[in-house]
Amino acid sequence: MHAVEKYFEQLNQAAEQIEQTGHGTYLEGIVYGLERWLSGAEECPIIEATKEEKRRAIQLAILKGMRKSSQPNHQMTPDSLGMIMAFLVQELADGKGNVRLFDPAIGTGNLLFTVANHLNGDVQLYGSEVDELLVQLASQTAEILNQPIEIFLQDSLRPFLLDPVDFIISDLPVGFYPDDAHADTFQLRGNQKHAYAHHLFIEQSFQYTKEGGQLFFLVPADLFSSPEAQNLHQLISTQGRLEAVFQLPEALFKNKSAAKALIILRKDTQMTLPKKDVLLAQVPTLSNRKGMELFFEKVRRWK
Repeated sequence: MHAVEKYFEQLNQAAEQIEQTGHGTYLEGIVYGLERWLSGAEECPIIEATKEEKRRAIQLAILKGMRKSSQPNHQMTPDSLGMIMAFLVQELADGKGNVRLFDPAIGTGNLLFTVANHLNGDVQLYGSEVDELLVQLASQTAEILNQPIEIFLQDSLRPFLLDPVDFIISDLPVGFYPDDAHADTFQLRGNQKHAYAHHLFIEQSFQYTKEGGQLFFLVPADLFSSPEAQNLHQLISTQGRLEAVFQLPEALFKNKSAAKALIILRKDTQMTLPKKDVLLAQVPTLSNRKGMELFFEKVRRWK
């Protein structure tokens, strides 16, 4: 049996036991199982596994739990998108040591850990999430992976005690932000009845990015043609620039309306960095090996 399967089976047994005895949901059972391993209350399974294999095993268990849950905020970025994001960050980090990454919508941490596992050198991770259960899962996963991380349990559109980072990466929450009074403090409040949360996340993220730093976001595919797109363009132009737009295969999403794109922004408020053309590219289906090789080569040439 593969290491991922072995690790998953151990965690699955612990979670199912909690669920079947009525002491909690399957997701809460994962939290309980990881907690017992980490505290030493129960012997952690001795399985030869890499950090990436452990991440994938925990991800499988969490996905199983999320399928049992009806909460809309309990969603996870697919591994296929995580791998594409990891490749882009790895290429643009360009071997830089001591990289600081922040995900303002960290959820269970799966996207952030996927990227961190593919970077060389020291990586400092930061995340923010309003859901306490998801924060517990992210924190425990980080401990299992022996990956130091600082997580803020708060509304991610409120101020942080965080120095600017090299890279911000996030699968942005899409929809309306419920706190209209706080939304009024943002430039991207817009003229809608409620502000778009994903627009506010972009504005907020620029504040916590170093000059010259980059922001990698999974966003709605129609981001730049939707209402308030003009205001978004204006904000980006004052904070820096749009560097790349990658259209993702529709097959990755349940329906066309749920389709996403991956964009790269760079912070450059002083407008001192060299200008270059925006990279526009279609990401092929991941099963198209030749197409993926050509896509990777196109990114490397652009870089």
